[in-house]
Amino acid sequence: MRNIGCCTWIFDNEPIEETARRVKDIGLNGVELHGNIHSIDPVQAGKIFADQGLQIFSITPGDADISHPDRIIRQDAVDYYKQLIDWVLKINQTPSPPLISCHGLVQRIRPVSNQEEENNLLVESIKQICNMARQVNTEIVFEVLNRYESHQVRTLREGLNLIEHVKSPNLRLLADAYHMNIEEANPAASLREAGEYIGLYHAADSNRGAIGEGHTDFTSQMIALNDIQYQGPIILEIAAPGPDPFNTNKGEGFKEILEQQLKKSVNAIRAFNN
Repeated sequence: MRNIGCCTWIFDNEPIEETARRVKDIGLNGVELHGNIHSIDPVQAGKIFADQGLQIFSITPGDADISHPDRIIRQDAVDYYKQLIDWVLKINQTPSPPLISCHGLVQRIRPVSNQEEENNLLVESIKQICNMARQVNTEIVFEVLNRYESHQVRTLREGLNLIEHVKSPNLRLLADAYHMNIEEANPAASLREAGEYIGLYHAADSNRGAIGEGHTDFTSQMIALNDIQYQGPIILEIAAPGPDPFNTNKGEGFKEILEQQLKKSVNAIRAFNN
């Protein structure tokens, strides 16, 4: 049976002890932990989730502008990933550390200088990040976003082009059903084209809700994941209904709504894979 997790950031700034108990009660197998290197003790986090029998599958990064034309801003962003890699290793998860997700500054939807320059800068920064991660046997998954969140790498084909230019054996792609709903003409076909380069898969329906609450064809995507022999987890990154997609706190009772959405999604995924 395929492992299923969820992103911890969807519960806002909830203490991770509460999140671990909540995730366990929902019936998930693990989490994608928010990489808040200043507020979360990685040693403690590793123990909290392990004590609940949960795995930390991957890490959601903080925002960092790794393709900004200003060298100082860009270097600060790369330095964040250096700190994040060190932080992840302290989680001390065996047999392998969590995957580290990587992307540019969310909501920067146009170049500061020009597209070509910033695409080249993105490649150079990803090379540095992958090199740092490779030295400690850690893998990077680059998340393919959408046009409303990024001006770079918005389709899996563009992600494959990034991999071709970076040329690092520890770089793969994070495919997200919500983003693909916006950018991909045929998400299932795109998953097949990316094939072995899919390192992680996020799931939320077309309205960022639970699986089955929108119009995304998850059956075709699950078949595609099976066809490419994707062995990783499905990470749920859903949100309770309401405005402001970048703020998961939708007001009183939103966590209870999220719990029901997560349970509904887990049941749907397990039905697909039976």
